Amino acid sequence: MMACGSRHGNAEVVDEFEKLVIRMNPPRVTVDNESDITATLVKVDSANKYGTLLEVVQVLTDLKLTINRAYISSDGEWFMDVFHVVDEEGNKLYDGQVIDRIEQSLGAGSLSFRATDAETETAAAAMAQATAIELVGRDRPGLLSEVFAVLTNLRCNIASSEVWTHDGRMAALVRVTDADTGAGIEEDDDPERLDTVKRLLRHVLRGRAAVQARPGGALHAHRRLHQMMSADLRSRAAAAGAGDEEEEDCEGVVVGVEECAERGYTVVNVRCRDRAKLLFDTVCTLTDMQYVVFHGTVIAEGSEAYQEFYIRHLDDGAAASASAADRARLRRCLQAAIQRRNTEGVVGLELRCEDRPGLLSDVTRVFREHGLSVTHAEVATWGTQAADVFRVVTASGDAPVPARAVDAVRAEVGEDILFIKDDTLAASANAVGGPVSPTGRGGGDGRRSLGNMIRSRSEKFLFNLGLIRSCS
Repeated sequence: MMACGSRHGNAEVVDEFEKLVIRMNPPRVTVDNESDITATLVKVDSANKYGTLLEVVQVLTDLKLTINRAYISSDGEWFMDVFHVVDEEGNKLYDGQVIDRIEQSLGAGSLSFRATDAETETAAAAMAQATAIELVGRDRPGLLSEVFAVLTNLRCNIASSEVWTHDGRMAALVRVTDADTGAGIEEDDDPERLDTVKRLLRHVLRGRAAVQARPGGALHAHRRLHQMMSADLRSRAAAAGAGDEEEEDCEGVVVGVEECAERGYTVVNVRCRDRAKLLFDTVCTLTDMQYVVFHGTVIAEGSEAYQEFYIRHLDDGAAASASAADRARLRRCLQAAIQRRNTEGVVGLELRCEDRPGLLSDVTRVFREHGLSVTHAEVATWGTQAADVFRVVTASGDAPVPARAVDAVRAEVGEDILFIKDDTLAASANAVGGPVSPTGRGGGDGRRSLGNMIRSRSEKFLFNLGLIRSCS
């Protein structure tokens, strides 16, 4: 975060000045396990520049920490934030390695905040070699399966992927490398191949869609997905001629945006059901809309979360106030950001196995053939191992997902490599009495049957795209 007028003048001079200020006043990080009996306090004092709050929240989120409370203060040239955090099991942080990673990522040795450890450094190096394919378009059942099938048949190895769906739209960030060389697919080196990839993916997305390619190393997937879906939302609203004052009905999400004229702030209040990464989503939206958070309070203990921010736009002076249109736009964007990551009512499935070409295409096709549609996906490859998480609903979007459908998918993919992440569904599946054999399919080992499945529908789809020839 920076002072409101710092964008004026020579941007390069300002940037160098900010770097000098940070070097002279490096961030101070304190990890306190004594002051609170339920959480560990992470205190960050730093020079004040635009985006610092998001970078700190991003580091804590990437370290898989839950922020129960936060107190933000950043008037003037310095900011002081206190975060009450717990681990994934809801416990205080007693692991010395985790504490060291927090201090290394946020402390004096880091001019650019980021989560640092050997695993994330290795992943970052791998992502730097990849090409990021960005997809935005209308969602439909089986779409992700078709996207992965096209990439597989174009000899693209999927190094990682993040997929979100919301309000009938899909956004995906897919990092790919050449299946033979392991290098990225660069436009300078092979423009014809990259053009083919984009052309066929546009065909799969149908109608109005966006497909872009860029270097994959510098992108933070979740922030980029927010940016992509927000841009798509603005584009659709402009095309439909929607007015700025139009309000969106968001059940369970209450966002208030009001003026505090006497102090020159816009006040944002958010109240909704608590969930993982909620603070990241709201701060990411404020930052990308070029708002600076000067003060804030976050309370997320129990099932409900409450957030209050005192903000100003980056270009506004202290006495400026947001227009009614700006307030409506901010309210709408925050509601969308909170809802688009919501996985309430969906089933989580985790795939852990040896990676191989075509794995994602095969698994997502099995989902489709059993009437399940992917709403969110997190795909990662660690060395030779695939570690993928899928959130699925029925193809019609109805809830709950039948346990028998999940059992059938696991029986076909392999119960020893595809696991249920949701405890409630796991209990339900156990009560049914074990996996249900899919109708019309042989039994036996799930992995063996997956590799030998007849792919008539997929082959027809790929034949229509010109990716394979008829064998008849």
